[in-house]
Amino acid sequence: MNLWEIFVAFVLGLVEGLTEFAPVSSTGHMIIVDDTLLHSTSLFSPQVANTFKVVIQLGSILAAVIIFKDRFLNMFGLKKLPSANGNPRERLRLSQVLVGLIPAGVLGVLFNNYIDEYLFSVHTVLIGLVAGALLMIAADWFRPARPKVVSVDQITHKQALIIGLFQCIALWPGFSRSGSTISGGVLLGLNHRAASDFTFIMAVPIMAGASFLSLLKNWQYITIDALPFFVVGFISAFLFAWLAIRFFLRLINRIKLVPFALYRIVLAAVIFFWVL
Repeated sequence: MNLWEIFVAFVLGLVEGLTEFAPVSSTGHMIIVDDTLLHSTSLFSPQVANTFKVVIQLGSILAAVIIFKDRFLNMFGLKKLPSANGNPRERLRLSQVLVGLIPAGVLGVLFNNYIDEYLFSVHTVLIGLVAGALLMIAADWFRPARPKVVSVDQITHKQALIIGLFQCIALWPGFSRSGSTISGGVLLGLNHRAASDFTFIMAVPIMAGASFLSLLKNWQYITIDALPFFVVGFISAFLFAWLAIRFFLRLINRIKLVPFALYRIVLAAVIFFWVL
């Protein structure tokens, strides 16, 4: 593997890490870098490319697991955390996360083949980018003046289910899981930080499950020759996802969703003129 391929793996991991959990659509960004970088490597084949994307996504997932490790340990009864607001009943539980996962999990299983065959194209991603941006703008405009929920520990099972229904929209490529679920949470009366925390926690099991299943099917494409390419991409995605999540969570209550929505519209324009 030459230096150019190491650079390509690093950049692809960077793009994955910075965009996977932000409400900007990692799919939209990967279309651009795929077109400009991934095809330039001697390792490129559709199978290797798809496997590489799974591996770097696992790097991003690992970053989220580490950032929220105390909450995951608490949900599985392995670590005790102080009760929110002094109320022992206010604590995010595994049951709320599972309730939020059910809608998209069921629809994903039922329509996975249809989505892969008919919805993964540049045109559908452009639609998802713009439609998702409009949803995010609407969420900021029509959110309650004073959020009722200021901590992820205050989320009810009903709110978790409705946020899970919003996550179903993200089955359309380009819509963004984070963008749809944070928007849904904000419209329900969560502040932006609480909606983001729940979104990222809920994303870990559904992304990890899908990634591991895909990796099992494509394990044979991680060859000795390609292994450094995968390792560099994984480490790059992990580091930049860790930085992106930490940075995003510190800022989201101040900047809200509209700046990300405007960025998505600009990204859609870039893809339209660059790729099409």
